[in-house]
Amino acid sequence: MSESIPPKRTLFSRLRGWFFAGLLVTAPVFLTIYITWMVVSFLDSQIVSLLPGQLRDLFTTRIPGFGEVPGYGLIIGLVMITLVGALAAGFIGRWLIRMGESVLARMPIVRSIYSASKQVLETVMASQSDAFRDVVLVQYPRKGLWVIGFVTGNTKGEVQQRTRDDTVNVFVPTTPNPTSGFLLFCPRQELVFLDMSVDDALKLVVSGGIVTPPAPKAPPKKARKAAAAGRPAKKAAKKAPKKATGKRAAKKA
Repeated sequence: MSESIPPKRTLFSRLRGWFFAGLLVTAPVFLTIYITWMVVSFLDSQIVSLLPGQLRDLFTTRIPGFGEVPGYGLIIGLVMITLVGALAAGFIGRWLIRMGESVLARMPIVRSIYSASKQVLETVMASQSDAFRDVVLVQYPRKGLWVIGFVTGNTKGEVQQRTRDDTVNVFVPTTPNPTSGFLLFCPRQELVFLDMSVDDALKLVVSGGIVTPPAPKAPPKKARKAAAAGRPAKKAAKKAPKKATGKRAAKKA
């Protein structure tokens, strides 16, 4: 039985393959450089505009043949944030923060924005926070349809008191913009917890399902059978003790 010989590739098909291969390699690199340059340039323009005139002229000095050096605004911003953090750690800094918060609490619209942003940052940056650490599957918008979600914490307050089940907060992002989405209060037993990392889940959401992370390795047969039966896998049974014979049996008697 003769083997089928694959058809020869034409020059056009080879060029097309090389073009798409080069596009896959160069496009992410150029997009990363372009977005980074845009963010750094935006920070430079916004931060330098807050400086006095003399310092502004110092940082906007152009180098012959190169132009303005990017990144100085980012460095200034990091230094300023660090200094504010050092000041806030002291007694005077805490007093100033309390005074500022009391002033903001009297402003109708500003106080809601400030309190919401502060709570979000405190929740995300807390060392013991479980925000965006677990990836789950949740049936939404109806049963039978599954979406990717991120557990942002246990449900507390009145929402938990008025629900019978043990519920958790699940953020369901939208595609391709994961910064917007829906907040769902889901019973824990109705969620499917995944071994997928948060980064892989975000790639899956942003790409619209094109970039699929590799599946975890299948567990052993005993573990699969135990999981299907709803019980933990048993360890190897210990050997039964040997019957006492001879002198040992006489001593026990």
